[in-house]
Amino acid sequence: MTLIVGLTGGIGSGKSTVGQYFADLGIDIIDTDVIARMLTEPGGLAMNSIKNSFGETMIAADGSLNREKMRDLIFSDSNYKLALENILHPLILAETLQQVRKALSPYIIIAIPLLFETNDYDKIIQRSLVVDCEEEQQILRTMKRSKLHENQVRAIVATQIPRTSRLQKADDIIVNNLDIAYLKAQVAQLHKKYLSLSL
Repeated sequence: MTLIVGLTGGIGSGKSTVGQYFADLGIDIIDTDVIARMLTEPGGLAMNSIKNSFGETMIAADGSLNREKMRDLIFSDSNYKLALENILHPLILAETLQQVRKALSPYIIIAIPLLFETNDYDKIIQRSLVVDCEEEQQILRTMKRSKLHENQVRAIVATQIPRTSRLQKADDIIVNNLDIAYLKAQVAQLHKKYLSLSL
């Protein structure tokens, strides 16, 4: 069976960048965030269930999910967060498994922001790879990238597994606190390791 690595890390840690470096080395990357966006675009598979559960106010003019309104709602009440996850998570998992079956690279990386917060992927992930950096770096990067206020980013960080727990659960760790060369060197080293484990 093909080696499957779960790539995770806190918001703003650099998961997407690390995923891109593995992709540059010819590795198939399955990004659950990309799948979630696809499911919540106009006509996306999740949109009818979201409309039925949350009402028209959560639907943008173009028929996609109104992400800003939904973000405010789920961070105001964990029951709404759970309701949204119950709609999205099974659909994301089904699409992930479909993409795994189509993947052709020697090993596969699945980017799963909430890898340790859910047990959905326990049966398919053989190794976990955590991208790590200081929490303050996470917050600054996310504010810059997503144009969110600091308190919004801190609210997101608070919903994720604590950094110490994430590091304890990791099989492999990439430290993203220096320059691009340092980051790429770590990816190259792990690429060799994963290739040898795939033989």
